[in-house]
Amino acid sequence: MTETSDTRPAEGEAQAPRQSRLHRLMRYLPLIAPVLLWTVPCWVLLYTGQHWPLPGTLVGTALCVLGLVGMPLAMVRGHGRHQQDRAAIVGDTLLGAGWVLFTWSVLLGVLLRLALTLAGVGESQDRARIVTWAVLGTTAVLLAWGYAEARRVPRVRRVEVQLPRLGAGLDGTRVALITDTHYGPLDRARWSARVCETVNALEADLVCHTGDIADGTAERRRAQAAPLGTVQATRARVYVTGNHEYYSEAQGWVDLMDELGWEPLRNRHLLLERGGDTLVVAGVDDVTAESSGLAGHRAHLAGALNGADPDLPVLLLAHQPKFVDRAAAAGIDLQLSGHTHGGQIWPFHHLVRLDQPALAGLSRHGARTLLYTSRGTGFWGPPFRVFAPGEITLLVLRSPHSPSSS
Repeated sequence: MTETSDTRPAEGEAQAPRQSRLHRLMRYLPLIAPVLLWTVPCWVLLYTGQHWPLPGTLVGTALCVLGLVGMPLAMVRGHGRHQQDRAAIVGDTLLGAGWVLFTWSVLLGVLLRLALTLAGVGESQDRARIVTWAVLGTTAVLLAWGYAEARRVPRVRRVEVQLPRLGAGLDGTRVALITDTHYGPLDRARWSARVCETVNALEADLVCHTGDIADGTAERRRAQAAPLGTVQATRARVYVTGNHEYYSEAQGWVDLMDELGWEPLRNRHLLLERGGDTLVVAGVDDVTAESSGLAGHRAHLAGALNGADPDLPVLLLAHQPKFVDRAAAAGIDLQLSGHTHGGQIWPFHHLVRLDQPALAGLSRHGARTLLYTSRGTGFWGPPFRVFAPGEITLLVLRSPHSPSSS
């Protein structure tokens, strides 16, 4: 692996990404989300014909009020100016639990009640109580399963990707991808070490981390990130920033990854050479970098490719899938991204799709460009993954020019 570019982006050369529909919606979510997440289940489970004994109704209502008030307070204490990890854990857990409870209150509150009515099951009160117990049971099972999924070492997902411009000498190149580790309030140092052991077992030529290392500064999360220094690759370990780095002193994370032996590809590229053929490995800062106010931080694809032979295939690291529009316009062969978490807690993926062109897996954009979107290795905020398991990805690059392909 040889370095060929260390270009810094010029001022004013890139425009801030257009504000998406999801971003506009996010302005109002902190106000409306707690109300919806807790009042809708309260109404569906307690006040739609169940006629529970008064003590039960009062206890249930009190719990919903506690969630309604406690969740935003804990989130503010945990993620605001105070940065209290215990408060963050409480707030994040209530957010995840509230989302699952809200989702299934709506689905079962409508569909199951309708099915029971059409089937003529019981009286109105019986049907209402069946719905309540079904919602509570489903929520409990999904939260227990989702917590186990979030805390486990992700399964390895193996994907073969054929790149038409890849030389025969690079056929079989193994690229390991981890992303969105989100080290945070829950101490996951042991989990981090086990993830790194799993990556090492893949014996990859190139190991990539496409950002969102942690929630918190490098100094604060150093112990959880330290195992990344043990990751092994035969050629290189490369890293690009994600949007969460820019909430937590991004330059500190760039410096720490450099200290741990990773190559921060901040709008620059390296060359991976094997068997007489060459692959350009480029990286850009996250698209939120420019608005962070940090000098020299921005997504600058032209700078990342400066000096690279345009006839060579390019592997690009960009945290957010929506950068693929720029990648396709530049003729990039393969972009690796994370950010989406695959939605993390179903059915949140519908909101993610408002902001991103891909949710997970391999997709084609334009005439040449392929995009691989990882569901992420860790989790953000709520310690649950429901119908969106995390992953460690092994991409095996294939050349149409190799003897095995003919």
